Amino acid sequence: MKLKILIIDDDNLVSASLRKALIKLNYLVEVCLKGGESYDYIKRFDPDIILLDIYLTTHNGIELLADFRKSGVKIPIVMITGYADVNIAVKAIKLGAQDFLLKPIDLEQLKIILAKNAEKIVLSREVDKLQSILEEDTLSREFFGSSKNIQKILNYTEKVAKSPDTTVLIEGESGTGKEMISKYLHQQSPRNKGRFIQINCAAIPKELAESELFGHEKGAFTGAAQKTKLGKFELADGGTILLDEVADLSLELQVKLLRVLQEKSFYRVGGEKEISINVRVIAATNKSLENEVREGRFREDLYYRLNVAYIKMPPLRERKKDIPLLAYAFLNEFSARFLSDKATISSEAMNLITSYNWKGNIRELRNVIERAVLLMESTELKSEDLSIQSTAAGGSTLVSSDDFALQVPARGIKIDIVLKKLIEETLKITQGNQVQAAKVLGLSRSKLRYRMEQLGIQLTKTIG
Repeated sequence: MKLKILIIDDDNLVSASLRKALIKLNYLVEVCLKGGESYDYIKRFDPDIILLDIYLTTHNGIELLADFRKSGVKIPIVMITGYADVNIAVKAIKLGAQDFLLKPIDLEQLKIILAKNAEKIVLSREVDKLQSILEEDTLSREFFGSSKNIQKILNYTEKVAKSPDTTVLIEGESGTGKEMISKYLHQQSPRNKGRFIQINCAAIPKELAESELFGHEKGAFTGAAQKTKLGKFELADGGTILLDEVADLSLELQVKLLRVLQEKSFYRVGGEKEISINVRVIAATNKSLENEVREGRFREDLYYRLNVAYIKMPPLRERKKDIPLLAYAFLNEFSARFLSDKATISSEAMNLITSYNWKGNIRELRNVIERAVLLMESTELKSEDLSIQSTAAGGSTLVSSDDFALQVPARGIKIDIVLKKLIEETLKITQGNQVQAAKVLGLSRSKLRYRMEQLGIQLTKTIG
């Protein structure tokens, strides 16, 4: 989908030239030559980005910018002027302008600015889709992201879903979305009119596990005197049951589960009537069931019964393309709950979020964003609001002096060479982000920049 750009500039020659250049760059472009008509153009054209000249014949661009923001126009606005005035530029940025361009316009600079804003616009659209999906409680492909890893899994899941009875085993680290992919599989299957029931096998006491799964009759054991209880399998009849953390089932219960899978029937605890069911079983675990079988903690015959279709959920660090979408989705969720205005994420904070090695995966990301929103003092989430350190490119969090060993060559080495190498390596780890590098080195940003200038360190492609 082409992005739409509105040029508000009363210089006909400049506007026509700029329009022609932008059309060649594959944008849809409209030109408004009168500031007084700008609202009509915005309403009719619905632009994604506005290029606004500061000095219009009948209007002041700065005043127009202020009016736009007061009236709720949130479209990214790039200011254009033929005069280099720092004070005006600062005022424009404070009023909400995204950037500032001088005439004659440098096309390469404009391309960079537009590309940067285009990425934000596309991401914003994806987040809006995700929010509507969350509100509807119906999952779609957009919910999971657009990385190759997750798209491959979604394609496979949709194929498996077509078979209403195939058992599915889902493995993956904690917090990778095993429950969500289970729900998606159910919603894509012919069983989607039935119930989706889940039970965490690790969270229920062993003595109550059989009752939770298969129910019990009145008086079957102490505490069962009140009434007959339906188990999760019975409740899921006609639908899908998710056995989360299935590796934690006792060997005794594994035998009974195997029978249910084979016979499609079971007895309630204390019951004499055999109950038939029609359920698809999905099993999920953060352990390797193959290893559990090898160690004698899981039955081999049950493993093969569950592992008819197999899904391996990738950790978040292997699908970094999806991190900004998820981060903004959680930001929107918690800013709506805790803040009066919709929040944004600074570029430095987003760099830190995408470079972090999320060991707790999606669950950890959600918790970090929630904590940050609770504590942040503005509507922009900054890197200092995040309780994480960069772990990009195999780097790590801050370490103590005991964890670091410096090897000095026998012939000696100048301290400036050591410092230069240390800073350059840190910048590689943080992908050129000076704020993160300063944190890793325990310096202020100004001290880091002073050292970089002193040592002649340039941010190049090899560093960034």
